[in-house]
Amino acid sequence: MMKVFSGSEILASALRKKNRGSRSRSASKDNIQSARLGGFGNLDLAVELFVDERYYAKVAPVIEQFRMSI
Repeated sequence: MMKVFSGSEILASALRKKNRGSRSRSASKDNIQSARLGGFGNLDLAVELFVDERYYAKVAPVIEQFRMSI
């Protein structure tokens, strides 16, 4: 898995929805929830989105278009 996005939960959710059309495998990591459950705060970016390296060629144009629209 390779990280393709770090940012707010809202933006990560929007990117995840755009990637659904490419039928790629993705995963997300919510650092705020992890920190809260661990009992400490987090000042880093909230959510990281990962895509399986095999599908990166399919989703790269979608990710680039999304980054340009932010």
